[in-house]
Amino acid sequence: MAQPVLFKPFRVRNLTLPNRIVIAPMCQYSAEDGCMNDWHHIHLGQLAMSGAALLTIEATAVSPEGRISWGDVGLYDDATEDAMRRTLESVRRWSDIGIGIQLGHAGRKASTEVPWAGGQQIPPDQTHGWQTVAPSAVPFAAQSHAPEALDDAGLRRIRDAFAAAARRAARLGLDFIQLHGAHGYLLHQFLSPLSNQRTDQYGGSLENRMRFPLEVFEAVREAFPEDRAVTMRVSATDWVDGGWDLEQTIAFAQALEARGCDAIHVSTGGLHPAQKIPVGPSYQVPFARAVKQAVSMPVVAVGLITSPEQAEAIVATGDADLIALARAVLYNPRWPWHAAAELGATVLAPKQYLRSQPSKHRHLFGVDGPVGPTPTWVRDENGAYW
Repeated sequence: MAQPVLFKPFRVRNLTLPNRIVIAPMCQYSAEDGCMNDWHHIHLGQLAMSGAALLTIEATAVSPEGRISWGDVGLYDDATEDAMRRTLESVRRWSDIGIGIQLGHAGRKASTEVPWAGGQQIPPDQTHGWQTVAPSAVPFAAQSHAPEALDDAGLRRIRDAFAAAARRAARLGLDFIQLHGAHGYLLHQFLSPLSNQRTDQYGGSLENRMRFPLEVFEAVREAFPEDRAVTMRVSATDWVDGGWDLEQTIAFAQALEARGCDAIHVSTGGLHPAQKIPVGPSYQVPFARAVKQAVSMPVVAVGLITSPEQAEAIVATGDADLIALARAVLYNPRWPWHAAAELGATVLAPKQYLRSQPSKHRHLFGVDGPVGPTPTWVRDENGAYW
C-alpha cells in the first residue's frame, strides 16, 4: 500500500514534520493571573504524546487586557514566562514534538467569564472585568460594554506587546509563532469593515484595514529568530453580508506572504453575533483550497475534520498542505495513532506505550523516528510483556 499523504513528511522553515497533522490552539480558561499551572502540564503533556507533528499552545495574550477571559494564559511578564517555562520543561522531558504558541489580543471580545460560567462579557467595574479596546468604539453585541477606540499610542503599545511576547517565546525555545488574526479578536477586528469604522490610515480601504495586522506581523517577524517560523491564523469570512470575505482574505494572505509569512491557517467566523455558519464536515476546507490556489506558502485546513479518510482526502487532493485538529483531538488524544492504523502508516509513540500496539497493526509504531523498527516483546515469568 502506498504511504498515505497524511503521513508523509513536510517542511515549514525550521520545522521538519513527520506528518501533516497539527494540533490547533485550544483555550483552557484555567490560568491563574495569566500563568500556566498543573492543568496545562496535564493538557499539553497528553497532546504531546498524540503522534501529531505540531502542538500549538492556546491563544496567549500579549497583555493582561488582551486576555479573552480572566482565566486565559498570557506571555507578558516574567511571572507568565516562568510559568510557561516550567510547563514546557515538563512536556519536553518526554516528547520532542514541535511546539509553538498562538499570540493574540482579544480586543473588544476580552473581559469575559469562563465558558462554563456563561461566557458573558464582564463590565469593567465588576470582579474579573476590565475596559476593552478595539479599532472603533463598537461593541461586539448589543449587551456588551463598549470598547475604547485605540489611539496612536494604544496601537504602538499593542504592537510593542506582540514583539515583546515574541522575544519571550524565543527565550522559551518555542519552535514557531502563530498570530491570531481570526475569530473576531483584535487583528480580525481591524480587518473587518463591520468592526473597523476608523477614518484614519487604519480604516476604510482594504489596504488601510490590513495595515495594523501587517505591522504586528512585521514586528513579530523582526523580534523572533529568523530561522524559526511565524504564521498567521485567519477567518476567511465573517459569514455576514458586508463583512470580511474570501476575496479580502486572499489579498491579506498574499500581503503576508510578501512579508515572509511561513504558513496560513484558514478558519472562519467569530466576528459578529449575526453570523450564519453552515456547519458540516470539512465546511471550512473550501476556503483553505481557495487561499492555497493564490499563495505558495503552506496552508492549514481546519473545521470538523474528524475521520482519517477525510483528512487524507484534504491533503491528497491538494486542498491544503496540513490539517488541524481541535475538539476531535480533545475527544480522542490518540487520533493520529488511530489514523495511522486505519491508513496503514507508521507513527511515533512513547517507548512506555509501545506495548499497546494492537497485534493486527504490528508496524504501527516507530521507535527511532516516524518510521522505525518494530520492537520484539518478550514475555516474562509473570506473564508481562517487555
